[in-house]
Amino acid sequence: QVQLVESGGGLVQAGGSLRLSCAASLRTFSNYIMAWFRQTPGKEREFVATVTGSGGGTRYANSVKGRFTISRDNVENTVYLQMNSLKPEDTAVYYCAAGLAFMVARESYNYWGQGTQVTVSS
Repeated sequence: QVQLVESGGGLVQAGGSLRLSCAASLRTFSNYIMAWFRQTPGKEREFVATVTGSGGGTRYANSVKGRFTISRDNVENTVYLQMNSLKPEDTAVYYCAAGLAFMVARESYNYWGQGTQVTVSS
């Protein structure tokens, strides 16, 4: 059974940093595109960042470009999201996802974690 388990969320002041982790129980982790999405109440889940299987390719939402960095460790089967210069509008539940297409659409991802809350205070 595939499991994606996020950790690292919490409360931080504006301008601060957090690093999210997602541990995956995928058998062939390096074959999967990994991504981060986020969601706030009443809104659709939105794309944040994605990384190719090798880690050599990345894509970011315009709202986080230059502040967030996605990376992965194919030995530890873990994907990370380093979030710097956080803003109150980054407050959301952050979800890890795995799929086989290097896409931004959430429908492209087959497996999802349970989410971790990130709250940025002003």
